[in-house]
Amino acid sequence: MQAAQAQSILTPDMGKLAATGGVSQLEGAGGGGLTPWALITSYGSRDSYGANAHYTQVNTQDYSLKTYGVAVSVADRVELSLASQEFSGSLAPLNALNIKQDILGVKVKLAGDAVYDQDSWMPQIAAGVMYKRNKGIGGLGALGVTNVKQLGAKDDSGVDYYLSATKILLEQSLLLNGTLRLTKANQMGILGFGGDKNDGYQAMLEASAAYLVNRKLAVGVEYRMKPHNLGVDNEKDYYDAFVAWFPSKNLSLTAAYARLGDITIFNPKNQRGWYLSLQAGF
Repeated sequence: MQAAQAQSILTPDMGKLAATGGVSQLEGAGGGGLTPWALITSYGSRDSYGANAHYTQVNTQDYSLKTYGVAVSVADRVELSLASQEFSGSLAPLNALNIKQDILGVKVKLAGDAVYDQDSWMPQIAAGVMYKRNKGIGGLGALGVTNVKQLGAKDDSGVDYYLSATKILLEQSLLLNGTLRLTKANQMGILGFGGDKNDGYQAMLEASAAYLVNRKLAVGVEYRMKPHNLGVDNEKDYYDAFVAWFPSKNLSLTAAYARLGDITIFNPKNQRGWYLSLQAGF
Protein backbone atom coordinates (compact mmCIF):
# COMPACT_ATOMS: atom_id res chain seq x y z
CA MET A 1 0.00 0.00 0.00
CA GLN A 2 2.76 2.44 0.97
CA ALA A 3 4.72 1.56 -2.17
CA ALA A 4 1.63 2.29 -4.28
CA GLN A 5 1.13 5.67 -2.61
CA ALA A 6 4.79 6.56 -3.11
CA GLN A 7 4.57 5.60 -6.78
CA SER A 8 1.43 7.76 -7.14
CA ILE A 9 3.22 10.78 -5.70
CA LEU A 10 6.33 10.29 -7.83
CA THR A 11 4.44 9.79 -11.10
CA PRO A 12 3.02 12.95 -12.71
CA ASP A 13 -0.67 12.48 -13.48
CA MET A 14 -0.98 14.91 -16.46
CA GLY A 15 -4.51 15.46 -15.19
CA LYS A 16 -5.25 18.87 -16.72
CA LEU A 17 -7.13 19.38 -19.97
CA ALA A 18 -5.11 19.63 -23.18
CA ALA A 19 -3.83 23.17 -23.93
CA THR A 20 -4.60 24.42 -20.39
CA GLY A 21 -0.90 24.34 -19.51
CA GLY A 22 -0.37 27.09 -22.07
CA VAL A 23 2.89 27.45 -23.96
CA SER A 24 6.20 29.00 -22.88
CA GLN A 25 6.20 32.78 -22.88
CA LEU A 26 9.31 34.68 -24.08
CA GLU A 27 10.47 35.19 -20.50
CA GLY A 28 9.89 31.56 -19.51
CA ALA A 29 6.51 31.74 -17.75
CA GLY A 30 3.52 29.65 -18.72
CA GLY A 31 1.10 31.58 -20.92
CA GLY A 32 1.06 32.92 -24.45
CA GLY A 33 4.11 33.97 -26.42
CA LEU A 34 4.27 37.61 -25.29
CA THR A 35 2.47 37.63 -21.96
CA PRO A 36 2.10 35.30 -18.95
CA TRP A 37 -1.29 33.82 -18.07
CA ALA A 38 -2.72 32.97 -14.67
CA LEU A 39 -2.64 29.30 -15.71
CA ILE A 40 0.15 27.26 -14.14
CA THR A 41 2.47 25.66 -16.69
CA SER A 42 2.48 21.95 -17.62
CA TYR A 43 -0.22 19.32 -16.96
CA GLY A 44 0.22 18.26 -13.35
CA SER A 45 -3.07 18.49 -11.41
CA ARG A 46 -3.53 19.82 -7.87
CA ASP A 47 -2.42 16.37 -6.62
CA SER A 48 0.72 16.19 -8.74
CA TYR A 49 3.46 18.14 -10.50
CA GLY A 50 4.75 18.77 -14.00
CA ALA A 51 7.70 20.18 -15.92
CA ASN A 52 8.67 21.28 -19.40
CA ALA A 53 11.51 22.65 -21.50
CA HIS A 54 11.23 25.06 -24.40
CA TYR A 55 13.16 26.69 -27.22
CA THR A 56 11.88 29.83 -28.94
CA GLN A 57 13.26 31.89 -31.81
CA VAL A 58 12.06 35.26 -33.10
CA ASN A 59 13.51 36.71 -36.32
CA THR A 60 12.79 40.25 -37.58
CA GLN A 61 14.39 42.23 -40.41
CA ASP A 62 17.39 43.31 -38.32
CA TYR A 63 17.44 41.21 -35.14
CA SER A 64 16.95 37.74 -33.72
CA LEU A 65 16.03 36.57 -30.24
CA LYS A 66 16.58 33.05 -28.90
CA THR A 67 15.01 31.94 -25.63
CA TYR A 68 15.37 28.56 -23.97
CA GLY A 69 14.55 27.34 -20.51
CA VAL A 70 12.72 25.04 -18.14
CA ALA A 71 9.70 25.35 -15.87
CA VAL A 72 8.28 23.26 -13.05
CA SER A 73 4.79 23.27 -11.52
CA VAL A 74 3.75 22.00 -8.09
CA ALA A 75 0.14 21.09 -7.21
CA ASP A 76 -1.16 23.32 -10.03
CA ARG A 77 -0.49 26.26 -7.71
CA VAL A 78 3.18 27.21 -7.88
CA GLU A 79 5.29 27.66 -11.00
CA LEU A 80 9.09 28.06 -11.08
CA SER A 81 10.84 28.97 -14.32
CA LEU A 82 14.37 29.66 -15.53
CA ALA A 83 15.05 31.10 -18.97
CA SER A 84 18.00 32.50 -20.92
CA GLN A 85 17.69 34.99 -23.76
CA GLU A 86 20.20 35.79 -26.50
CA PHE A 87 19.59 38.87 -28.64
CA SER A 88 21.68 39.55 -31.74
CA GLY A 89 21.78 41.94 -34.69
CA SER A 90 22.18 41.29 -38.40
CA LEU A 91 22.40 44.79 -39.95
CA ALA A 92 25.19 47.36 -39.60
CA PRO A 93 26.04 49.13 -37.38
CA LEU A 94 24.68 46.45 -35.01
CA ASN A 95 25.44 43.33 -37.06
CA ALA A 96 27.90 42.06 -34.39
CA LEU A 97 25.59 42.87 -31.47
CA ASN A 98 25.05 40.11 -28.92
CA ILE A 99 23.25 40.54 -25.59
CA LYS A 100 22.43 37.78 -23.10
CA GLN A 101 20.01 37.79 -20.20
CA ASP A 102 18.92 35.28 -17.55
CA ILE A 103 15.42 35.30 -16.04
CA LEU A 104 14.21 33.55 -12.89
CA GLY A 105 10.43 33.46 -12.49
CA VAL A 106 7.97 32.52 -9.75
CA LYS A 107 4.18 32.44 -10.19
CA VAL A 108 1.57 31.58 -7.56
CA LYS A 109 -2.11 30.87 -8.15
CA LEU A 110 -4.13 33.05 -5.76
CA ALA A 111 -7.80 32.37 -6.50
CA GLY A 112 -10.31 30.86 -8.92
CA ASP A 113 -9.99 28.03 -11.41
CA ALA A 114 -10.07 28.82 -15.12
CA VAL A 115 -11.47 25.38 -16.02
CA TYR A 116 -13.75 24.31 -13.19
CA ASP A 117 -15.43 27.65 -12.40
CA GLN A 118 -17.65 27.51 -15.48
CA ASP A 119 -20.75 28.56 -13.52
CA SER A 120 -19.05 31.78 -12.41
CA TRP A 121 -17.44 34.79 -14.09
CA MET A 122 -14.60 34.57 -11.56
CA PRO A 123 -11.31 34.15 -13.45
CA GLN A 124 -8.25 32.33 -12.25
CA ILE A 125 -5.87 34.87 -10.70
CA ALA A 126 -2.13 34.51 -10.23
CA ALA A 127 0.72 36.77 -9.13
CA GLY A 128 4.24 36.51 -10.47
CA VAL A 129 7.75 37.88 -10.14
CA MET A 130 10.55 37.83 -12.72
CA TYR A 131 14.12 38.59 -11.67
CA LYS A 132 16.20 39.52 -14.72
CA ARG A 133 19.99 39.84 -14.98
CA ASN A 134 21.50 41.36 -18.10
CA LYS A 135 24.93 39.84 -18.80
CA GLY A 136 26.37 42.71 -20.82
CA ILE A 137 26.77 43.70 -24.46
CA GLY A 138 29.00 41.75 -26.83
CA GLY A 139 30.19 42.66 -30.31
CA LEU A 140 30.45 46.41 -29.77
CA GLY A 141 33.81 46.48 -28.02
CA ALA A 142 35.31 48.50 -30.88
CA LEU A 143 32.84 51.24 -30.02
CA GLY A 144 33.67 51.01 -26.34
CA VAL A 145 30.18 49.72 -25.45
CA THR A 146 30.10 46.64 -23.21
CA ASN A 147 27.28 47.38 -20.74
CA VAL A 148 23.66 48.53 -21.06
CA LYS A 149 24.41 51.41 -18.67
CA GLN A 150 26.49 52.96 -21.45
CA LEU A 151 23.29 53.20 -23.50
CA GLY A 152 21.57 55.17 -20.74
CA ALA A 153 20.07 52.34 -18.68
CA LYS A 154 20.20 52.89 -14.91
CA ASP A 155 20.68 49.21 -13.99
CA ASP A 156 21.70 45.92 -15.59
CA SER A 157 19.33 43.86 -13.42
CA GLY A 158 15.74 44.34 -12.33
CA VAL A 159 12.49 42.77 -11.21
CA ASP A 160 9.09 42.67 -12.95
CA TYR A 161 5.94 42.15 -10.86
CA TYR A 162 2.70 41.04 -12.50
CA LEU A 163 -0.88 40.04 -11.76
CA SER A 164 -2.74 37.91 -14.33
CA ALA A 165 -6.41 36.95 -14.67
CA THR A 166 -7.41 34.16 -17.05
CA LYS A 167 -10.92 32.95 -17.92
CA ILE A 168 -11.67 29.89 -20.07
CA LEU A 169 -15.18 29.70 -21.52
CA LEU A 170 -15.43 26.03 -22.47
CA GLU A 171 -18.82 26.37 -24.17
CA GLN A 172 -17.48 29.10 -26.43
CA SER A 173 -14.00 27.47 -26.80
CA LEU A 174 -12.50 30.79 -25.74
CA LEU A 175 -9.63 31.85 -23.47
CA LEU A 176 -9.29 35.45 -22.29
CA ASN A 177 -6.37 36.82 -20.31
CA GLY A 178 -5.39 40.17 -18.87
CA THR A 179 -2.09 40.97 -17.15
CA LEU A 180 -0.95 44.06 -15.27
CA ARG A 181 2.84 44.33 -15.06
CA LEU A 182 4.96 46.72 -12.99
CA THR A 183 8.29 47.09 -14.76
CA LYS A 184 11.37 49.19 -15.45
CA ALA A 185 12.63 46.84 -18.17
CA ASN A 186 13.73 48.16 -21.56
CA GLN A 187 12.84 45.66 -24.31
CA MET A 188 12.09 43.05 -21.61
CA GLY A 189 15.46 43.90 -19.95
CA ILE A 190 17.59 43.23 -23.02
CA LEU A 191 18.55 46.94 -22.97
CA GLY A 192 18.65 47.14 -19.18
CA PHE A 193 16.30 48.72 -16.67
CA GLY A 194 15.26 52.34 -16.29
CA GLY A 195 16.89 55.12 -18.26
CA ASP A 196 17.53 58.76 -18.96
CA LYS A 197 13.84 59.41 -19.71
CA ASN A 198 12.35 57.48 -16.78
CA ASP A 199 13.64 55.36 -13.90
CA GLY A 200 10.44 54.55 -12.02
CA TYR A 201 8.16 51.54 -12.12
CA GLN A 202 5.33 51.86 -14.64
CA ALA A 203 2.13 49.82 -14.93
CA MET A 204 1.84 48.12 -18.32
CA LEU A 205 -1.26 46.32 -19.59
CA GLU A 206 -1.06 43.03 -21.50
CA ALA A 207 -3.87 40.99 -23.06
CA SER A 208 -4.45 37.70 -24.87
CA ALA A 209 -7.44 36.09 -26.56
CA ALA A 210 -7.37 32.54 -27.94
CA TYR A 211 -9.99 30.44 -29.73
CA LEU A 212 -9.74 26.65 -29.39
CA VAL A 213 -10.50 25.34 -32.87
CA ASN A 214 -10.40 21.83 -31.41
CA ARG A 215 -8.57 20.06 -28.57
CA LYS A 216 -5.28 20.21 -30.43
CA LEU A 217 -5.34 23.60 -32.15
CA ALA A 218 -5.69 27.18 -30.90
CA VAL A 219 -5.48 30.54 -32.69
CA GLY A 220 -5.26 33.92 -31.05
CA VAL A 221 -3.86 37.41 -30.68
CA GLU A 222 -1.78 39.17 -28.03
CA TYR A 223 -0.92 42.74 -27.04
CA ARG A 224 1.72 44.03 -24.65
CA MET A 225 2.32 47.64 -23.61
CA LYS A 226 5.95 48.73 -23.30
CA PRO A 227 7.60 51.59 -21.40
CA HIS A 228 9.82 54.21 -23.05
CA ASN A 229 12.73 54.80 -20.68
CA LEU A 230 15.71 55.24 -23.02
CA GLY A 231 16.50 58.10 -25.36
CA VAL A 232 18.33 55.68 -27.69
CA ASP A 233 15.34 53.31 -27.86
CA ASN A 234 11.98 54.56 -29.13
CA GLU A 235 10.31 51.49 -27.59
CA LYS A 236 6.86 50.57 -28.90
CA ASP A 237 4.14 48.12 -27.87
CA TYR A 238 4.27 44.47 -28.97
CA TYR A 239 1.56 42.63 -30.94
CA ASP A 240 1.24 39.13 -32.36
CA ALA A 241 -1.17 36.70 -33.99
CA PHE A 242 -0.45 33.04 -33.24
CA VAL A 243 -1.34 29.43 -33.97
CA ALA A 244 -0.58 26.81 -31.30
CA TRP A 245 -0.70 23.08 -32.04
CA PHE A 246 -0.87 20.49 -29.25
CA PRO A 247 -0.38 17.04 -30.87
CA SER A 248 -0.19 15.59 -27.35
CA LYS A 249 0.16 16.81 -23.78
CA ASN A 250 3.90 16.17 -24.09
CA LEU A 251 4.48 18.50 -27.02
CA SER A 252 3.37 21.86 -28.40
CA LEU A 253 4.43 23.97 -31.35
CA THR A 254 3.59 27.66 -31.62
CA ALA A 255 4.00 29.91 -34.66
CA ALA A 256 3.25 33.62 -34.66
CA TYR A 257 3.62 36.78 -36.69
CA ALA A 258 4.88 39.50 -34.36
CA ARG A 259 5.24 43.29 -34.55
CA LEU A 260 7.80 44.52 -32.03
CA GLY A 261 8.14 48.20 -32.99
CA ASP A 262 11.41 50.14 -33.05
CA ILE A 263 14.44 48.63 -31.32
CA THR A 264 17.13 51.33 -30.85
CA ILE A 265 17.51 54.48 -32.95
CA PHE A 266 20.44 52.92 -34.82
CA ASN A 267 18.09 50.82 -36.97
CA PRO A 268 14.89 52.93 -36.78
CA LYS A 269 12.53 50.47 -38.41
CA ASN A 270 9.29 48.83 -37.27
CA GLN A 271 10.59 45.34 -36.50
CA ARG A 272 8.27 42.51 -37.51
CA GLY A 273 8.75 38.86 -38.26
CA TRP A 274 8.17 35.24 -37.33
CA TYR A 275 8.08 33.59 -33.93
CA LEU A 276 8.50 29.82 -33.51
CA SER A 277 8.46 27.95 -30.20
CA LEU A 278 8.74 24.27 -29.32
CA GLN A 279 7.80 22.99 -25.87
CA ALA A 280 8.16 19.45 -24.51
CA GLY A 281 7.12 18.26 -21.08
CA PHE A 282 4.56 16.52 -18.90
